[in-house]
Amino acid sequence: MELRPILSAMWRNRTGSVLVAMQIALTLAIVVNCMFMTKERVDFVNRPSGMDIENIVVADSVGFGSDYEHDRTIDEDLRLLRELPGVIAVSPTRSIPMSGSGSANGFAGSRDDDAPRHTANYYFVNEDILDALGVKLESGRAFRDTEVRRADDPDLDRLSPQVIITRALADKLFDGEPAVGRLMYDGLGESSEVVGVIEHMFGAWVSWSDFDQVAMFPRRTGGTQTRYLIRAEPGRRDALVPLVETTLSEANRTRLVRNVRTMEEVVSNSYEGDRAIATTLSVAVVLLLSVTGLGIVGLASFTVRQRTKQIGTRRAIGARKRDIIRYFLLENWLMTTIGIVIGTALTIGINYGLASAFEVEQLDYVFLVIGMFLLWLLGFLAVVAPARRAAKVSPAIATRTV
Repeated sequence: MELRPILSAMWRNRTGSVLVAMQIALTLAIVVNCMFMTKERVDFVNRPSGMDIENIVVADSVGFGSDYEHDRTIDEDLRLLRELPGVIAVSPTRSIPMSGSGSANGFAGSRDDDAPRHTANYYFVNEDILDALGVKLESGRAFRDTEVRRADDPDLDRLSPQVIITRALADKLFDGEPAVGRLMYDGLGESSEVVGVIEHMFGAWVSWSDFDQVAMFPRRTGGTQTRYLIRAEPGRRDALVPLVETTLSEANRTRLVRNVRTMEEVVSNSYEGDRAIATTLSVAVVLLLSVTGLGIVGLASFTVRQRTKQIGTRRAIGARKRDIIRYFLLENWLMTTIGIVIGTALTIGINYGLASAFEVEQLDYVFLVIGMFLLWLLGFLAVVAPARRAAKVSPAIATRTV
């Protein structure tokens, strides 16, 4: 089939053709960038945390009675929680990883005043923290129970002599050299010896650029509040949640037990905004493709009605039904391709602008190829029904006035 008659027909109806081509171009640009950003959000949410999040229970304890004793309460809580069926390990802590709430400080790998300082999210924990989080120790050792400072320790406010840090923080502090046995310093010049290095884990803030720079110190929190990280055997977490609340509540009436929940709930809340963005972008993609498809159907249907007599004439001089269908499919393919060519340039331009303004990653061109394929497929599917209607036009219509 020659292209010249098709191009001539498109030129005569150029307003509609141009509008649909521009709609396809805009759809391609927006859909591809939306798909790419959605994939980024999904990958962001599904990053490996290094922790056994699926099997951890979190509980808050707040003392309020006049005879409340913090250390004694923690000792008793740990004993009771460790005795619960299915519990692997328990650690008290001040804050919860990936919760959006925590503490951070600057640390250096040298006492020199000009030594670079690196911010790390830090936690106060006990000797069971590695098992309680399910993290992997890359080198060194865990804390010993004799190293954990109690809440009534007179030196509680001083930096703990021992610390366990993540590999990400160790690389920053010691330039990739072995960290175990080295000293790290806080802003006051106090030091802690690195006794262990964790392969990988997240800190409190999931959107923080240094999210994997974490330090753990063997000590309890002061005051009247503490939290517990309770790791359960696989499949026993959900049964443990009400059991933890009941056990702690009945063990001590001078404190309040609240917010007993799974670690998955904590993490889910932290990623709520990212999931909302991904959902919104996905809905936008579906809506744009639907509107574009309807636009192609509308133009094709209008063209069929407008060319009814012409189609009848072609049928009368020997054109077969498949020739009519092929004509409209090819015309639509040309229009879609023109839109895709324009949309490709627009897609790259928009992504470049977003990358420059918001420091997002450059577009993975696999998404551009997927978007082009989707629009070609959409164009084909959208024009099939109008083309089949055109093929049903009787040759006798050529003798009538349309």
